[in-house]
Amino acid sequence: MKLDITRVEVWAACIKDRAGGLSDKLAPLADAGANLEFLVARRAPEKPGTGVVFVTPIKGAAQIRAAKKAGFRKSTSLQAVRIAATNRSGLGATITGAITDAQLSMRGASAAAIGKKAIMHLAFDSREDTAKAVRCLKKITCTQG
Repeated sequence: MKLDITRVEVWAACIKDRAGGLSDKLAPLADAGANLEFLVARRAPEKPGTGVVFVTPIKGAAQIRAAKKAGFRKSTSLQAVRIAATNRSGLGATITGAITDAQLSMRGASAAAIGKKAIMHLAFDSREDTAKAVRCLKKITCTQG
């Protein structure tokens, strides 16, 4: 099994929990040429009337300026790994099993498969945990290819 493993910077912004709240944040990114590969948005139940959106990637000076102007900030508390692979039965279990075997706790996970392609984003609390995750995931590539 071949895994394409990449550390990614996640950007986050608060959104208003109303019609158009998410669009207000995404439009400036699109105008700056951002081609987002990952987006998760949710309400913030601990703060009624608000939500949060996470995106990646934000690349280049124009996109960074647009993101900051729209209220996005590069997350310092959330570290993430992007995994791309050929989709197959049990892929998620194999990847999360390797994370478990490395004694790592994930902060969050998101995955999707379309046709033969699968993409996962795994979030961790520290750079150290992220680095350890990358090392253990590379072992899967080497041992199960």
